[in-house]
Amino acid sequence: MLSLIKQLEQDEGKERSAYQDSEGYWTIGVGRLIDARLGGGLSEEEIQYLLNNDIKAAVRTCERLFLKFSSFSQSQQDSLLNMAFNMGYSRMKQFKRMIACINDRDWEGAQREAKDSVWYRQVGARADRVIAGMGR
Repeated sequence: MLSLIKQLEQDEGKERSAYQDSEGYWTIGVGRLIDARLGGGLSEEEIQYLLNNDIKAAVRTCERLFLKFSSFSQSQQDSLLNMAFNMGYSRMKQFKRMIACINDRDWEGAQREAKDSVWYRQVGARADRVIAGMGR
């Protein structure tokens, strides 16, 4: 099996992000077709695997940014995880005033700061739902 893997990596290449193959079809990893034009895509199991990994990354982001994250209400945790999932660590860490408010347990201030952002204007109803969850 190892020799087959090496052959496929050599023949197909190995990419960490989506790319277009020699015929212009979207592909990931080691020649994995994801382009719907040829019936490509992900299985439900693969989607859940990726989602679980992304949620774990969001948890790590929140644990780095918020001193007592595990002590927040479930609604507050879910709201912050939703933001972290959407933005990732590098963008979420830029919400310095919101983060300071949350670490001071000033949830109203955190809500104000979240509303005063490009993110708020970009994500529409999601932002209102997420921000409302911070107050519960």
